[in-house]
Amino acid sequence: MSEIIILFLGAVSAGLLGSLTGLGGGVIIIPLLTLGFGVPMHYAIGASLISVIGTSSGAAVAFVKEGFTNMRIGMFLEIGTTAGAIIGALISGMLNPNTIGIIFASILLLTVVLNLKGKPDHQEPLIKGSLEEKLKLYGTFPDKGVLKSYSARNTVPGFLMMLFAGAMSGLLGIGSGALKVLAMDNMMKLPFKVSTTTSNFMIGVTAVASALIYFQRGEIIPVIVAPVLIGVVVGSFIGSKTLMVSKTKKLKVFFAIVITILAVYMMYNGINKSFR
Repeated sequence: MSEIIILFLGAVSAGLLGSLTGLGGGVIIIPLLTLGFGVPMHYAIGASLISVIGTSSGAAVAFVKEGFTNMRIGMFLEIGTTAGAIIGALISGMLNPNTIGIIFASILLLTVVLNLKGKPDHQEPLIKGSLEEKLKLYGTFPDKGVLKSYSARNTVPGFLMMLFAGAMSGLLGIGSGALKVLAMDNMMKLPFKVSTTTSNFMIGVTAVASALIYFQRGEIIPVIVAPVLIGVVVGSFIGSKTLMVSKTKKLKVFFAIVITILAVYMMYNGINKSFR
């Protein structure tokens, strides 16, 4: 019973930090379960995926209502992330847990770098006759009471990046939000608010696709999943309420240091065990 309480409190912290920094709770949950509780990697990934579904769903509804999320772009790109998630989940079943740990640590370090980088804020006009016009990958978003228009660019490279982001989500049990935002920000030139909110909408759907495969393999254990899911949802809710009053820039730097230490330790652990 005491272990479940500690796990719940750890999940609350993960949800809180993930919400405040935009990295999501999965990047903390997996190290917490594998390093702190000795949970096998595949079971930790299964629990993390369920928590990702829970936290994404709540926030996604609010962003859709506010008019930031572009449902059409999200659903189109979801074809790529869902296909990638299924492939990633299937590959995960074939890989050694130590190998997954090394890949997880590498993606964690990449996520930290992307999260600390300054985010561009694009607002591209629609080009007549373009692929983006044919697929209707454009829209408007509210900014200080004014509706601003935008259009996507570089749809094919962005879609391919979504395949990779989905595969990493299915393989590692994280939302891969940083990779999705990278595709929409840097490649597709979408406004920052649109890319982050649309990414949040997509994360939950991507996680469902891979979670079904983990469930079918018996790698989603209720006694682990329940406290993790409840804790992360509670932590995310607290984080969303304190986001407006907290100094997130300093928090992001602190969080980046913690995540980097965890990533290096996980990588060392995975390499060390692989060569025994």
